[in-house]
Order: sequence, then C-alpha cells, then structure tokens
Amino acid sequence: MSDSTTRLTRNTLYVPASRPDMIEKAAKSATDAVCIDLEDSIPSNKKEESRKNVIDALLNIEFGHRLRMFRINGIDTHFAYSDIIDVVETAGQNIDLIMIPKAQKAHDIQFVDTLLTQIEAHKGIPHRIGIEAQIETASGFFGIRKIAQSSSRLESLIFGSGDYAASMRMPMDNIGMFDANDELYPGHRFHAPMHAIVAAARTNGLRCMDTPYADFKDDEGFEQACRIALAMGFDGKQCIHPSQLEITNHVFAPSPEELTWAREVEAAYEQSSKEGVGVISLNGKMIDAANLRMAQTTLQKQQAIDEQETGK
Repeated sequence: MSDSTTRLTRNTLYVPASRPDMIEKAAKSATDAVCIDLEDSIPSNKKEESRKNVIDALLNIEFGHRLRMFRINGIDTHFAYSDIIDVVETAGQNIDLIMIPKAQKAHDIQFVDTLLTQIEAHKGIPHRIGIEAQIETASGFFGIRKIAQSSSRLESLIFGSGDYAASMRMPMDNIGMFDANDELYPGHRFHAPMHAIVAAARTNGLRCMDTPYADFKDDEGFEQACRIALAMGFDGKQCIHPSQLEITNHVFAPSPEELTWAREVEAAYEQSSKEGVGVISLNGKMIDAANLRMAQTTLQKQQAIDEQETGK
C-alpha cells in the first residue's frame, strides 16, 4: 500500500468494469492509478455483473505500483451501497481508494466512510481505504468547503466538467474540450470550480485532479488542457485512454529547468541560513522562504516519481 500522504497521481486511467480485458491492460500501463468504473460507463442492467468483474480484477490482477480504485454509483442511486459492500467485503484488502461521483455534500462522504469503517472492522482489513470525491454538480461546488473537511479518509477532490456543465446548464460540445462557447467567454469558463477545488484541496492537505478530455486522438488540445490544469495547481489529469498517459506523465513532472532552479534555491537558502541571512539573491532575483517552499515541493514530486520508477 502507498502512503496516502505521498501518493503520486499525475493521472488516473478510467476503465469500464464491463471490460476485464481493458482492466488487465490498464494494470500494465504507464498510469499512476487505475479506476475501474461502475458508474457512467455501465448500463443499469449490467451493474451487478460488472461488480463481479471489479472483484475478480482486484483479487487476481497484479497492478504493481499503480493505485487500485473503483468508482461507485452515485449515493443517490440504489446501486451505491451494494457497490461498496459487495466489492469491499470480498476484495477490500486489495483496494487503495473508492471514488464517489457527484458528491453533493459532506454527508455523502461520511456515509461511505461509515460503511467502510464497519466493513474493515468486520473483515479485518488491515488498512484504511481512502476516498476520492468528484465535484461535478452545482451543489458540489456550493458545498466544496464542507466536503473537503468531511472525513479523514478523503484524499482527493476531482473535477468533472461534463456533469458540472449539465448541472449548471452550460452548453458544451464535449467533456473537457474547448469549443465556440469558450471563445465567447472572456476567460476560462470553468475557472471558478477549478480554482475552488484546488484551494479546498490545498487547505485540507488533499490531492486534486482535473477533468477528463474526451478526444483521446487530439494530443495538442489535451496537452493544452493539461498545462492549464498544471498552471492552476492541479496534481494531475483524469484519462480515458492509455494514449493520454505519456502526455500527463511529462506535463505533471518537474522539467529539468525547474529541478535545477529548485536545487539551486535549496542550496542557496541553506547557505544563507548558516550565515544568518533571511533574504538572498540568486541569479539576480530575490529568494526567500516562499521560494524555498516552492523548491521543496518540486523536489518532493520528483523524488516520488524516482521512487516509483525504481520500485523503492
């Protein structure tokens, strides 16, 4: 199991629970996390059958370093409690995270937390299963502060632009992509929920992931969306196809220039501390404690990537 405070999630790859062959491929891909989906990609008459596929995959597939999670159906559906009980009671020892779609309020997270606590105690599961919450409705956006503080199990907030647009009655051609509506609006149309998610995550020590991008053949558009997410402070991007993983792994990793800067800042600040100087100049620019914190964040992320690649 990964330490929940240092989990590396430059991306999460979704695979429908109805496709065991795709789950197996995802478990060998370049993703940091595999999310087996029981929600949007599964029709109602296939939910129960697909649950069995989730259990089978978690028990029998080797995921390596990749985080193992599954997305339940919405708390407001009659599928959710069975998703949790059936899968976790049987395969809980092999689950890192559960994703909750369309989180509306803190109680949604607390409901799942309570069920997990009871199942873990009953089945003797040796670790606490984490929770990721998708913010993808008007209610979720409105309640994001309380959602972010709802449970010690909560590890990540995730933006879902498709359902968010539907909830807000915002026209959108396709999920996560840029269209004529974006050209009309003087700014980023989804800046408010994206910024709120990042701020709520950082305030509460959580990770945050940006929305998927529907056209997996549009590398240029996907990279642009990734770079916007990175600029806003997101840790990574949700992916719907393995072809998107290489771009996320590149964009959400520190560049050589950033690493050089971070190491220089750390070294310079260490030297200044020995000399009793609080503010110093590096390459003609002022460096203080805020720069040091930024440098340390960069180096810590690279360390997590290095450790994952070396298997340590």
